Amino acid sequence: MKEEIIISGCGGQGVLSMGKLIAYAGIHDGKNVTWLPAYGAEQRGGTANVTVIVSDGKISSPILNTCETAILLNQPSLDRFLSHIRPGGTLIYDTFGITHRPERSDIHIYEINAMDTAARMSNAKVFNMLILGGLLKVRPFVSVDNICQALYKTLPERHHALIPLNMEALHKGMEIIRPVP
Repeated sequence: MKEEIIISGCGGQGVLSMGKLIAYAGIHDGKNVTWLPAYGAEQRGGTANVTVIVSDGKISSPILNTCETAILLNQPSLDRFLSHIRPGGTLIYDTFGITHRPERSDIHIYEINAMDTAARMSNAKVFNMLILGGLLKVRPFVSVDNICQALYKTLPERHHALIPLNMEALHKGMEIIRPVP
């Protein structure tokens, strides 16, 4: 098993955190992982992306030219990375951040209404956990239990009280992701 992922969006959407959670969950699963973040000088509002590789075998390079899965959370990210998804791969996008729906017939495309759902949950900070839940529904390459363990590892202890809300959002994301026909 080898899962190669690009996650891209605006700073402040939890793009890098999502990648870090996937990486830690992969480590808890006993996999080899790489986590390679890239972001502009402006962290909140600027572009941010991360590549994550989770593999049973050795990983020769953390740099990806193409990927199996892409999570693209705004139009500039979609414009930049849509062509990087291998035929047969998976695209997940949030309906709020995309103005022109992606059109490729050789990949599996899923949309998730995470921004509106986070607003209904009265906490914009669970946006990335909704997206992550959607990913794990369609590509279950790490366990939900290990995502929970990763939250304990990555969140400062003062925020551990928010872990149940984050896990609720993860499960909600699994419910709201939809394939695009």
